[in-house]
Amino acid sequence: MSNIKEQLSLIEQKVAAGERLTREDGLFLLKCNDLLRIGGLARKVKERKSGKYVYFNVNRHINLTNICAAGCNLCAFGCEAGAAQAYVMEPEQALSIARQAVQDAPEITELHIVSALHPDKPFEYYVNIIRSIHTEFPNLHLKAFTAVEIAHFAKIAGLSVREVFTVLKEAGLGSMPGGGAEILNDRVRQILCPNKASAAEWLDVARTAHQMGIRSNATMLYGHVETPEERIDHLLTLRELQDETGGFQAFIPFPFHPENTGLSDIKRTTAWEDLKMLAVSRLMLDNFDHVKAFWIMLTVPIAQISLGFGIDDLDGTVVEEKILHAAGAKTAIGIGKQDIIALIRETGNVPVERDTLYQLVQVYDRCQA
Repeated sequence: MSNIKEQLSLIEQKVAAGERLTREDGLFLLKCNDLLRIGGLARKVKERKSGKYVYFNVNRHINLTNICAAGCNLCAFGCEAGAAQAYVMEPEQALSIARQAVQDAPEITELHIVSALHPDKPFEYYVNIIRSIHTEFPNLHLKAFTAVEIAHFAKIAGLSVREVFTVLKEAGLGSMPGGGAEILNDRVRQILCPNKASAAEWLDVARTAHQMGIRSNATMLYGHVETPEERIDHLLTLRELQDETGGFQAFIPFPFHPENTGLSDIKRTTAWEDLKMLAVSRLMLDNFDHVKAFWIMLTVPIAQISLGFGIDDLDGTVVEEKILHAAGAKTAIGIGKQDIIALIRETGNVPVERDTLYQLVQVYDRCQA
């Protein structure tokens, strides 16, 4: 017990001095059960970066299709074309959703557009959707397509990743979400998602995006077949790329939802483990400004509690999320702006409405409506 206290004290000294934590430090923190002490450390790091600010944005998710060629064991969303639940939006449908989103929430700043790896839709299909929405709503930021999707586009179009980004930027792409990273380890990916981008391909897409001035997020899907070592190595891999490019805006850890997947026998992670993973992520990723609690996967109560464990962002209003709910997420498909503000205020933090690139839209003090 004394050794545990001594090791935790040494980590606290490193954090206080702004020193980078090692792989061994990360593994120790994952195995340590002093959750409140770890959470307090993560909270100090968060407050050093952003004070009492907690961010959110007004956004809307659009999932273009669930027809997917990858057939990943981790996924409950993707299906074959003949499945009863299969769907694919045409460009006019996607544009109609964008119009409805603006009508319902005139203050909306972002559309989050992701999809499955459709076996037949050409690259031009996706380009046309981005271009049509951007043409009608030039001030609406389009955060679209994971690194896995970009790698898929390059293959089906016979283009380099850089060429894919060049076309999408011209059409109106603003930034990228961080999905598809899962665990950046090919042993794990061979089990979870053998038919989509490898770890090296995911990293190459992110690196290329950053080199071209396209900011992105990064994610981790944990709580399935990965080891603690593979979790920490995932964080270190992202930290190394962030040292190189500086292009990641936020990190989002996702707990795996096993329901309706090929791994449905796996038990869902506990709140204790989720909070620890969020806090450890904040401590290990010293070069990431923002660590986000995606309330849809964590539940609203855990996301709110996470604001005391190093988290400074609750994502956004979302409006209609399909991918995670297919895997058994029990949360609402969207949340109201005033609800997010109230959740943040209740924790003693200051709600900050942001745009996709973390430019401030409005700061709400603790009393302001």
